[in-house]
Amino acid sequence: MSLSKQILQGDSRAVAKLITMVEDDFQSAQRFLEELHPYCGKAIVVGITGPPGSGKSTVTDQLAKYLRRKEKKVGIIAIDPSSPFTGGAILGDRIRMQDLATDKDVFIRSVGSRGHLGGLSRSTQAVVKIMDAMGKDFIFIETVGVGQSEIDIIKVSDIVLLIVMPGMGDDIQVIKAGIMEIGDIFVVNKADRDGTDRLIAEIEMMLHLEKKVKSWEKPILKTIGTQNIGFDSLWMEIEKCFHHLEASGEMIQRRKNRTRKEIYDLLQESWREMFFDLIGEDHLEKEVEKVSRQDDDPYHATERLISIFKENLFKRGE
Repeated sequence: MSLSKQILQGDSRAVAKLITMVEDDFQSAQRFLEELHPYCGKAIVVGITGPPGSGKSTVTDQLAKYLRRKEKKVGIIAIDPSSPFTGGAILGDRIRMQDLATDKDVFIRSVGSRGHLGGLSRSTQAVVKIMDAMGKDFIFIETVGVGQSEIDIIKVSDIVLLIVMPGMGDDIQVIKAGIMEIGDIFVVNKADRDGTDRLIAEIEMMLHLEKKVKSWEKPILKTIGTQNIGFDSLWMEIEKCFHHLEASGEMIQRRKNRTRKEIYDLLQESWREMFFDLIGEDHLEKEVEKVSRQDDDPYHATERLISIFKENLFKRGE
């Protein structure tokens, strides 16, 4: 039986094998992704982002357990910081989620951010597709959480939860304008701490100041992840948000944007590979040496490399 058919039957080993292939040799994985594409588009993708320490993993864990009690199949993608040496995820699968790891209807995978500013790599989109094809009803993407650079999450999710917590000093700094705009639902986690009401008031004030015409009033929910408090209400708001996005037509637009990003990323990666293939390692190292010795600057070096690329591309076309 082919790898694609095994995945369509929900085989976890086949899924793990293809995800590893996606991360290590994307070109080889592409054939299987093409075969799986017609079976995608059914899963609801929920992005979970916020500053480090806000409890994103705990919130993800509790939401997954809530859905399992409803007999829904769940996929979890944990975006971790990449090792600067190996390119792999540093943290590995979340220890907090290990009690879910034995559940055959929950699939958890850590994916390295690979140095992408928004904490999302090309492989993340492929992993979403694979989990969707294997039959997951809901897929959670939990990001690294590094402040305003997390904006990419909205391009790969249907709904975005922004997790914040009180007691982080200047609380409003964690919800600056760029981040404020991407959240569909605000979750004040660790709500048993001092400063919760003040943080909620600050979020309400910033939402009130938004100039954008709003068809969806962004709710602010309190949760205490470690005690499983507030998750019934949170899931009700997620469902309400999803139905609103579907009724307004915005869900179609978001999924179209996701497709646009996937095509753009694939084009960008293909051109990058073609560029370095055509200019050759020797030319690149020669320019690196010149700039390193201060004999030239990186701007002229780039122009020369582009000229070499164009010349070799023209020769290949002859």
